[in-house]
Amino acid sequence: MKTPICKMLGIDFPLLAFSHCRDVVAAVSRAGGFGVLGATGFTLDQLELELKWIDDHIDGKPYGIDVLIPENLSIRYDKSVTTRSLVEHIPQQHKDFVRELLSRSGIEPSQAIEEGRVRSPDAPVPFQPEYALKLLELAFHHPIKLIANALGVPPQAMIDMGRQHGVPVAALVGAPEHAVRQVKAGVDIIVAQGGEAGGHCGEVSTIVLIPEVLRAIKPIRDVPVLAAGGIMTGRQMAACMAMGAAGAWTGSVWLATTESETSEIFREKMIEARSRDTIRSKGRTGKPSRQLRSTWTDAWEGPGSPGALPMPLQSLISEPALHAADLAAERGNAKAREMVTYFVGQGVGLVDSVKSTRAVVKEFMEEFVEAVSDLQALMED
Repeated sequence: MKTPICKMLGIDFPLLAFSHCRDVVAAVSRAGGFGVLGATGFTLDQLELELKWIDDHIDGKPYGIDVLIPENLSIRYDKSVTTRSLVEHIPQQHKDFVRELLSRSGIEPSQAIEEGRVRSPDAPVPFQPEYALKLLELAFHHPIKLIANALGVPPQAMIDMGRQHGVPVAALVGAPEHAVRQVKAGVDIIVAQGGEAGGHCGEVSTIVLIPEVLRAIKPIRDVPVLAAGGIMTGRQMAACMAMGAAGAWTGSVWLATTESETSEIFREKMIEARSRDTIRSKGRTGKPSRQLRSTWTDAWEGPGSPGALPMPLQSLISEPALHAADLAAERGNAKAREMVTYFVGQGVGLVDSVKSTRAVVKEFMEEFVEAVSDLQALMED
């Protein structure tokens, strides 16, 4: 194919795959798409290891990285502040609420929180722009071909880095006015993400958002728009491109692959789930994000909830607890299994089995070709 995205990124098929798993990133790129590694949760040392592994296993194919630099972060801290010192400022009622949730799920709170810790107490505070820029600086020592940002307009320093290295800068948006601001700021690719998407998302559906964004940015500058949100099949991808999208940005579909970072328990729950089994909740990060509904999300949205803390505080209490629930579920704790959740879009209802990443890419390509052929046949008739 010769879409603007294919030419810009040097790929055969305009299917971009966001994943926190290096195996998925490499497999998608090798199969003709474009893998994008979610780098926000890594330390500098960890990211170096991940990127080195990708370089060694991607057969010279292009790939990119995604960071999360919130434009409107409620709380910003001095560079010297660590996770440990920040946790000490979490209100006691929130700590007690989490402990009660764990207890009700048959998980001993103190042991679980320590065992489920996913971030070193001495690690930098998550979601801080300064640290994200350090991750980007490190990434440019590798042959990355795209940098992407979510939750607002990228800082000028990020856009400047892209220009300096000749690498396109992408940004996720959930409304046409957001896209206008991004284009005026100088981003090279817009990812228009509908409310069906997993992770942080808005409320406008993908099928409405794509034409809105295209119409809004057309008078300003010619910028390719990737469709995102609930896209799990090649036919959906073709439909979005028929509306004017230059390709698809996908995430949830890769969670049900054999290479995914998700647990076997969660993949089982994905297969069981319907599209109505997801919910937009602040209970994981402090900002609205779509995830699989569970006893965790129900509790935070329920009448007894103390209310989610602002980003990044909420993540500091949610991640250890949810990781502990994953571990307990793997040991056979049925109540803990009910708590297991993860970021996933409404397209989860289309997941019926766990497949290899390469098989998913192949299905996307085949279904895309079928959809285009069917449309051409209708036009000829």
